[in-house]
Amino acid sequence: MLHYNGYKIRPIQLEDNTQICNVIKGVFYELNLPKIGTTYTDKDTNSMFEAYQDKKSIYYVIKKEDKILGGCGIKKLDGSDENICELQKLYFHKSLRGKGIGKFVLDLCLKFAKEVGYELCYLESTSALKISHYLYKIFEFENLDGPLGDTSHYSCDIHMIKKLK
Repeated sequence: MLHYNGYKIRPIQLEDNTQICNVIKGVFYELNLPKIGTTYTDKDTNSMFEAYQDKKSIYYVIKKEDKILGGCGIKKLDGSDENICELQKLYFHKSLRGKGIGKFVLDLCLKFAKEVGYELCYLESTSALKISHYLYKIFEFENLDGPLGDTSHYSCDIHMIKKLK
């Protein structure tokens, strides 16, 4: 377990599923994001622990006391035969935003991706999440003209990639 400014950061556990699902879906309601064709309707969103159990996947949760306030993960990009991972489900409760934890956990995820041998890291987002795009640019993600793989996130209009090696 890692610590950052009073928060605990650790890999997801089975008992975290309901809380992290509520955080993710709560952000969609808070920011009025599209629910169809996004993470909101992914089957993994309801069973996050189970979705990140292979050796080339990880999902970190951020806790304060007994409450999960956010998370971010790395997983092989669905629908791609290449050595590309996807940065997935970076969602924070509003009380967690603006504290530098996004940079910290994104850095953890990218280090993990390099350690397990991925060559590229892909992500999808929506233009409504402008602050996260600033964060991605800090980490040298570059815009793409369209989607990669088969994520089924057709409502995402931002596609980015980063070389890991």
